[in-house]
Amino acid sequence: MMSPPVLSRTWRQRLALVLPLLALPGSGQTQTAEALPAGLRIALARAEIEPAALSAWVAPADGGEPRLALRPADPVSPASVMKLVTTMAALERLGPVFQWRTQVLRAGADLIVRGSGDPRLTPERLQMLLRQAVESGARRIEGDLLLDRSAYALPPQDPGAFDGQPLRPYNVGADALMIANRSVVLTLRPDPATGQARLAADPPLAGVRWPQTLPLAPGDCQDWRTQLAPDFADLAAPRFQGRYPAACGERSWPIAFPDPAPAGFAARAIEAQWRALGGQIDGQVREGRTPAGATLLTEWASPVLPEVLRDMNKHSNNMIAQQVLLALSPQQPARPATFEAARAEVRTLVQAQGCRDGELVIDNGSGLSRQERLTPRCLGRLLQWAWRQPWMPELLSSLPVAGIETTARRAVAASGRAHLKTGSLEGVAALAGYVHGPGGHRHVLVAILNHPKAGSAQARAVLDEVVRWAANDLDPTSSALTSAPKDPS
Repeated sequence: MMSPPVLSRTWRQRLALVLPLLALPGSGQTQTAEALPAGLRIALARAEIEPAALSAWVAPADGGEPRLALRPADPVSPASVMKLVTTMAALERLGPVFQWRTQVLRAGADLIVRGSGDPRLTPERLQMLLRQAVESGARRIEGDLLLDRSAYALPPQDPGAFDGQPLRPYNVGADALMIANRSVVLTLRPDPATGQARLAADPPLAGVRWPQTLPLAPGDCQDWRTQLAPDFADLAAPRFQGRYPAACGERSWPIAFPDPAPAGFAARAIEAQWRALGGQIDGQVREGRTPAGATLLTEWASPVLPEVLRDMNKHSNNMIAQQVLLALSPQQPARPATFEAARAEVRTLVQAQGCRDGELVIDNGSGLSRQERLTPRCLGRLLQWAWRQPWMPELLSSLPVAGIETTARRAVAASGRAHLKTGSLEGVAALAGYVHGPGGHRHVLVAILNHPKAGSAQARAVLDEVVRWAANDLDPTSSALTSAPKDPS
C-alpha cells in the first residue's frame, strides 16, 4: 500500500474543517476519520468538498459485502452512470443478438419507410437501404412517400427543456425513425486567399440551402460557435450573421437541426437521399401509417445490440440510451413503445436483483435528467449480478477503459485497469464499473459526487482516488470500510 503524502499546515487545517462533517446523512452511523482511506480524506480536503457529498460502494465483483460503503442507501443524481442500468436491462431482456429493423414497403402508389427505433441509422446506412428499394423497382413513387413513426407513442418533446440548448445533439429526443441523430455536421475550412471559410453540410436535407462560404475573422479561436451567430428563422436558408476565426483551421460542428415538424428532419433527409439516387416522387413526403396489406420491398437491420451499447457508453450518447430504453417496452414493435411501460420493465428487473423501493428513479434512461435517482448500493448490486451473467463480456466491452479512451481517459489512477462509465451534469460527477486489482481480483465500484463543485478538477481527483484505492490498496482479505451497519441483503 502506498504511504499517504505529507500534508502542509494549510491542508491539515482544511482537513480539520471537513472531518467533523463525516456524520453522513441516512447512514444511521457516524463515520470516523480513520475508517476512510487516507488518500480519499486528503482528496476531499483539497477539493474543499464535505465527505457527506460523496456516495460510494466498492465490493468484490463476484459477490459479497461492500468494502467501502458511503451513503449506500441514499438516492443521488447519477448523471450518465444511469446508462449502466439501461445497458444491463437491455442485455438481459433483449439479448446480445438483438437488432432494430427499418423497412421499406409498397402500398398501391405509395412507398412507406417504417422505423422501429434504430439508433444507428446513419446517412450511409440510410443510403444503402434506399438504394436497395430503388433497385427493387421502386425508383418512381407515383403516390406519396410515407414515413411511419408509429412504433413509438410519445408526447411532444422540447429539445431545449433540459438546459436551454436546443441545437446541441445531446438534447435530441427519441424517435422511431431516427436518422443521423437528427443532426447535421457542418464542416468549415478557412481559405485565407479569398478571406472566406468554405462550408459543407452532411447529410444533405431537401429544401435547405446552406451558405457556401462565410467571411473570415482575425483573432484567436475562442467561442467560435457563438461568434458565428447562427440564425434558423428560415429553415430553408439558414444564415450565420458572424464571422469564422481563421485561426481555428478546419472544424466540424454537429447541430441538432431545429425543424419543429415531428418528422421534419427524417422527411428532408430521406427525400434528399432518394433524389440523389435518381428516384422520383410524384406526391408528397409526409408522415403516415403503414396500411394493411402493404408489401415489404426491403429492410435494413441495425448493428447488433452490443455494438450499439459500445457507441452509447463509450461516447455517452443520450439519444441511443433513450432508444434502447424504449426497446424494453413490452410487446415491441407490435405495441407502440412508451417510456412509462419501459420504466416499469426496468423497475421489475432491478427489484428482482435486490434493489428496494425508492432506490431507483428512472426517467429516460440516459442520465440527462434532473429526476433520475439511484443509490450506490442498488447499482453496485446490479453490477455484481451482471458479472455473473453470460452477457457480462458484452457489458464490459461497452465501457471505456480508464485512463485511455473517450469519457474515462481522465481516470488515470488505474489506467488500463478499470472499465468505467462516467457521468457529469452541473453539480454531479460520477464513475461506476469494474476495477481490475492485483492478483486477478475484480471489484465493482460506484462513486458519485453531488456537490456544487463537482465539475472541478479537484472533484474528479476525489473519484479517481476511489478508483486508485480499489485498484492498488484494497486487500481482498481486509475488513469493510462502511458508513452504515452491515447490509442484510
